[in-house]
Amino acid sequence: MTGFAIATLGPVPLLLLAMGLGGPSVWLALAVMGGLVPLLDRLLPEVEGNVAPSDGMGEGLTITLGLVHTGLVALALVWLCGPGGVQGWSVLPAALALALWFGQVSHPGAHELIHRPRRMSRRLGRGVYASLLFGHHASAHPKVHHRWVASPHDPNTARLGESFWRFLPRAWAGSFMAGLRAERRDLQRASRKRRHPYLGDMAIALGLCALALAAGGARGLLIYVAICAIAQLQILQSDYVQHYGLLRQSRANGRFEPVGPLHSWNTPHAASAAMMLNAPRHSDHHMHPQRGYPTLQLERADMPVLPHGLPVMATLALFPRRWRRVMDARVAGCRSGRTAPGTPPPETPPQRF
Repeated sequence: MTGFAIATLGPVPLLLLAMGLGGPSVWLALAVMGGLVPLLDRLLPEVEGNVAPSDGMGEGLTITLGLVHTGLVALALVWLCGPGGVQGWSVLPAALALALWFGQVSHPGAHELIHRPRRMSRRLGRGVYASLLFGHHASAHPKVHHRWVASPHDPNTARLGESFWRFLPRAWAGSFMAGLRAERRDLQRASRKRRHPYLGDMAIALGLCALALAAGGARGLLIYVAICAIAQLQILQSDYVQHYGLLRQSRANGRFEPVGPLHSWNTPHAASAAMMLNAPRHSDHHMHPQRGYPTLQLERADMPVLPHGLPVMATLALFPRRWRRVMDARVAGCRSGRTAPGTPPPETPPQRF
């Protein structure tokens, strides 16, 4: 647990210095958030071991991360959107460093919280997503993505040959509408009246945008929206990378086969696994959504493995031709029941499902 705490909370003092004082700390914070983890992934040995599954393990850190996220949002409204902290062009690298922390740390922490059985944890996780103007993810992820992952019914499963830039609007709008439908269905089935969760998401989002506008005018609002947009981009990059091209087989009765090891991409890289709370052990998360992040399992013989850590692969996804050269042959290998890391990608047009 110590490694997870150091990797997730370690950059926070640098972010505080960058937002509050500026100067060299701005660029140091950006370098740490943008380059340190990929470098450590290359230098550190890959993680091979598994921790025995245990209930409730690691929830304290995820709650702490949710509270730290809330504090950083408040400080960003004052120090980045308003006149209280770093000024001038230094606001841009400071905001980018903060957005990287939101996308690579706040998101995995909130993702863990919305899967927890306690209502308080789920509400905190939802609040984190709402503060990133992405509150619908707390509905769409557990109620749509986990049900339909690796099938054409999941808007967050990338198709073989689909570029990230085509996936991005489809996944954003598709998950928003799918989450809305799922919540409407659940509200109709509920035995007592409940408020639609999207209303709370919108209230938080509008309130924070209003505070950004009050703190710094149109410039402050633009900075806040840009921070949220960069965080959302990283969330969707993770979905794109972790499910690209992988599909469950449809059975004779029309149902899909159960979610298994072959339906998500994984990485064994130590630094990114620690910072992202074992999110790169993605197959096991989908097979056991209630399993806490410290005890997620990685069986490299059975699970598709990416050639680089998740931050590197997410960056590669921004360049569609290079991405396809690296990934399409691997997808073909998984679909045929083998791995083919050295085989050139097939010369076929993108498939549509």
